[in-house]
Amino acid sequence: MIEDNKLFAQLSVKDLNKLRIVAREQLFAAGKEIFKEGDPGDGVYLVKDGLVEISVLGGQTGRYIFTEAGPGELLGEMAVIEDQPRSATAVARKETILYFLPRAEILQLVEQCPGLALAFLREISHRLRGFNRQYLREVLQADRLAVVGRFARSIVHDLKNPLNIIGLTAEMAALSQAGSEPREKALGTIRQQVDRINELVGEILDFTQGASPDLVLSTVEFADFVRDILEEIRPEAAIRAATIELENPPPAVALPLNPKRLRRLFFNLVNNATDAMPRGGKILLRFRSSPEAVVTELEDTGPGIAPEIAGQLFEAFVTYGKANGTGLGLSICKKIIEDHRGWITARTEPGRGAIFEFGLPRPQPRPA
Repeated sequence: MIEDNKLFAQLSVKDLNKLRIVAREQLFAAGKEIFKEGDPGDGVYLVKDGLVEISVLGGQTGRYIFTEAGPGELLGEMAVIEDQPRSATAVARKETILYFLPRAEILQLVEQCPGLALAFLREISHRLRGFNRQYLREVLQADRLAVVGRFARSIVHDLKNPLNIIGLTAEMAALSQAGSEPREKALGTIRQQVDRINELVGEILDFTQGASPDLVLSTVEFADFVRDILEEIRPEAAIRAATIELENPPPAVALPLNPKRLRRLFFNLVNNATDAMPRGGKILLRFRSSPEAVVTELEDTGPGIAPEIAGQLFEAFVTYGKANGTGLGLSICKKIIEDHRGWITARTEPGRGAIFEFGLPRPQPRPA
C-alpha cells in the first residue's frame, strides 16, 4: 500500500487519500522499460510488487547496473525534485506492478508537509551515500586490478630478455655441428639466465612485501664485478642494437656489496636505456672514486628524461613513452641502492641523453 512507504507515512489521512486518487497503477512485463535516460522527470514510481533494475550507460557491457528497487521502494524521485530529465534507465526485472505518482501532486504535498520534505531529503541523502560507498568499492577494486596488471606486465616484460637468450642459446647448442665446448658454454649461459629469472622474481616479491630485512653484504672487488656484469649484459644490449662503452676503467676497490641485488640495478638501468633508444645507440659508463664512495655514471644517447616525470622518476609505477613500461624498474633500483646505504640520482643536460648516477659507500676505518 502507498502508506506503507516510509516517506508517505508522514502524511495525514486526508493527504494520503489525495495521493491514492492520483496514483495510477501500472503493470510492466519482465524486461519492459519503465523509463530511460533523458525522459522528462514527470513523476515518481513506487514499487507495489516485483523488482526494478536501474542502470546508466557506460562500463564494458554498455550498461552499468548500480541498484535495484523492490516492493515499497521509490524510484525516479531525483528527477522530480530537481526538475531535470531522467539520469538513469529503469527496467522491470520480472513482472512488476508500480504506482505512478505525478510530479505536480508530489511537489504540492512536499510544500504542504514539512515532514514529507524532510523525509525526501533523508531518502536522497541515504541513496547518495549508498551510491558513494558502491563507487568507492569499485574504484578500489579497479585500482587493485590495475596494480595486479602492472605487476604482471612487469614480470612478463622483464622475463622476455632472459627467456629469449635461453631460447637462442638452446637452439645453438642443439645444432648437430656444435662441439662440446660451445655446448658447455651454452649450458653455462642457460644456467646464468635461469638464476637471473629467479633473482628477478625474488626482487619483485621483495618489492611487494615492502620493508625487507637487512641486506647481507660481502666484500667484493668492484672492478671485477663490473667486468663480469658487462660480459653478461653486453650480448643482451647488442640484440637491441645498443653498445656499452667504458669511458674509464672501474676503480679496483673492495666494496661491501650484494652482487645479486646490484646486478639487478645494472640490468634495470641498461634496459631503461635500450628502451629509450629503440633504433639503437650507445650506453656510456664512467667512474670516479673518493675516500667516501665509488660513483658510477650511466649515460645513454636517447632523448633524455621527460620533464613531466623528472621529479617522480624513482616512484613506483611512474613511466612515460614506453609501450611496455611499468614504472617499477627505477623504484627497484632506488630500493637496491638504499639497501647498500648509497644514493642514486638522474639528470638530463642539453644535447645529451639520460644520465643516472649512483654512489656506493667505501668501508671506513674504525676509529682507534
